Amino acid sequence: MTEVMEVEQKAVHLDAVNWFEIPTNDLERAAKFYEMLLDVKLRRETFGEPYVLFPSSPAGVGGGLVQRDFQRPSDCGVLVYLNCDSGLDAAIARLQASGQGALVLSKREVPGGFGWIACVRDTEGNHVALHEH
Repeated sequence: MTEVMEVEQKAVHLDAVNWFEIPTNDLERAAKFYEMLLDVKLRRETFGEPYVLFPSSPAGVGGGLVQRDFQRPSDCGVLVYLNCDSGLDAAIARLQASGQGALVLSKREVPGGFGWIACVRDTEGNHVALHEH
């Protein structure tokens, strides 16, 4: 007699990054610059706020330009969204329990059914976003 064992499947993370945003002071000026620089047409969208999106495939890493009060252009870098499909709530709990870094933007839903995000400050002072589908 053969026994069938159920094996718990875990999601395999193929990419370290699943979304990025580049902050701007003037969204349209920045869009025109990147269109010129990359020789591509960027897509203008509104997901509760204006976005300019870089071309990407559904299975690839996407990103865009944003203009927000809580994000400013600087030489400190862009905001990178790290894949957190294994559990955003658990990641936030680990951050808070560790006493390292800080939660700078609490968990919130991304409009349009695009999952959930939170932003953290790492031990170096960088802001990094976590994304869960």
